[in-house]
Amino acid sequence: ELAISGGTRVQEVMDVKSTIINKENGKKINEINNKIELNNVSFGYYKEQLILKNIDIEVKKGQMVALVGPTGSGKSTIMNLMNRFYDIDKGEILFDGINICDIDLKSLRNNVGIVLQESIVFTGTIGYNISYGIDNINQEDIENAAKLANIHEYIISLKDGYETIIDNESSIMSVGQKQLLSIARTIITNPSLLILDEATSNVDTITEANIQRAMENVLKNRTSFVIAHRLKTILNADKIIVLKDGEIIEQGTHQYLLEINGFYAELYNNQFINN
Repeated sequence: ELAISGGTRVQEVMDVKSTIINKENGKKINEINNKIELNNVSFGYYKEQLILKNIDIEVKKGQMVALVGPTGSGKSTIMNLMNRFYDIDKGEILFDGINICDIDLKSLRNNVGIVLQESIVFTGTIGYNISYGIDNINQEDIENAAKLANIHEYIISLKDGYETIIDNESSIMSVGQKQLLSIARTIITNPSLLILDEATSNVDTITEANIQRAMENVLKNRTSFVIAHRLKTILNADKIIVLKDGEIIEQGTHQYLLEINGFYAELYNNQFINN
């Protein structure tokens, strides 16, 4: 009976029609050559309740933009829109001047890498987890990705190394190590745009330092959006966007935002005092 009800629910999900229309002759992109722009973007999951209101963001090739703000301010929604999981209600999102709606969906998503706050582990070997979804990958590439993610030394310390079987409930790896595995999985795809839901909470100090180093490796010379929870991790961002109630209330470098002594400065000082 339980299996039947479970199967019915799975079928219901499978039958849901996507509202995202992939253009038949959508443009294919290989990399970001110039910049990404969000121009006057407004969006709500429900039409009567906007989550984002008139958002303007520009990130040039190789720049890191950090998104900062309280829970519910719209940070993760921007991440969803950059992957075109939803279509915006107003405005436009441009990749090198091309409207996101005119880009072939597979091409778009092949160029966007995401590291979520909650790491996902698939049942299989560690090597399989790092190379998940990629064909014709060699062991050297897998190990190089793991080295950049600061997880290689731990993997080779295991009896079966990269052939060690793990799953999402596995106790072989800590929460932080699973996060490093997710970072390695993203590194190996070499995305043009990286969206990082920075997750260093609930891990010990040594693992947090490893995650921070891994993040620095993956962000180097790459266009990126970082959703920042601990502000000390984004001090060197090219631009910090401060969101509140779906609107941009401040933006600039860390130093500039401290100097104007507004909402960001208050957030930063509170975290600094509490830590």
